[in-house]
Amino acid sequence: MPTYAFTTMKHLSPEQRGKLVESVTTIHQVEATAPRYFVQVVFYTVEPGSMFIGGEAAPDNHVWVRADIRAGRTREQKAAILKRIMRETGEILSVSTESVWVYISDIPAEGVAEFGNVLPQPGDEEAWLASLPSALREKLIAAS
Repeated sequence: MPTYAFTTMKHLSPEQRGKLVESVTTIHQVEATAPRYFVQVVFYTVEPGSMFIGGEAAPDNHVWVRADIRAGRTREQKAAILKRIMRETGEILSVSTESVWVYISDIPAEGVAEFGNVLPQPGDEEAWLASLPSALREKLIAAS
């Protein structure tokens, strides 16, 4: 957690995917003040003509980003995440920010289990990490 899911109608190159992964991982780390090891990114490619806006087929260059994050982030943090994702995704994919739609959905930390444990509240990551078995803790620290 968080999980950032990109949905597009155009195939993204490995280079574009890599840049998007680095972008949202850094955005979340900085703006939500969360460890990098929590950030997950998923890509979905759907065929043209399978996404609609207002009853009309969406343009092929449209990008949707769904961000499921732990609840507890401020309005300002969420605004920074939204704006940076729109801007950086637009730059990486050479599309306008109007073509990048981003949705943040808050999920209570107690409603998420990863790494075999229920996740901590935002800000309690260090204590949570310290409570994990040493092998898992070392793995997560190495991924940061």
